[in-house]
Amino acid sequence: MTVTFLNPEGMLPGAPYHHVAVGTGTRQVHVAGQVAHTPDGSPVPEDLAGQVALALRNVARGLAGAGAGFGDVVRLTFYVTGWQQEKIGEFMAGVQSVAGELGLPTPMPPASLIGVEILFEPGVLVEIEATAVLD
Repeated sequence: MTVTFLNPEGMLPGAPYHHVAVGTGTRQVHVAGQVAHTPDGSPVPEDLAGQVALALRNVARGLAGAGAGFGDVVRLTFYVTGWQQEKIGEFMAGVQSVAGELGLPTPMPPASLIGVEILFEPGVLVEIEATAVLD
């Protein structure tokens, strides 16, 4: 594996992500922000959990296109519209609903969740970026 996860002493315990990832390798993969769009134009879920799950599936497609998977990811960034702490349960439900299917480690790689007012089009609730390292 090209990624080692760490939670150094003194960092916030119990976070749903690792605090540090060390990637060794020569190829970096950067997946642009992915949202809950479907390849065939099917309706997009209107709820946060559903959009998180679908956006993570789209991130997985991007990673796979470069020969990577979530085991190679050193960083995830989540942008969520209208963020409030009360949304964490629904957000994590979306993550957990696809974690096994996509090979997303638990806890997740280092991650940031950034609240934003609006994303690029109405109805988009979450956008996810990923960075991975490959040998």
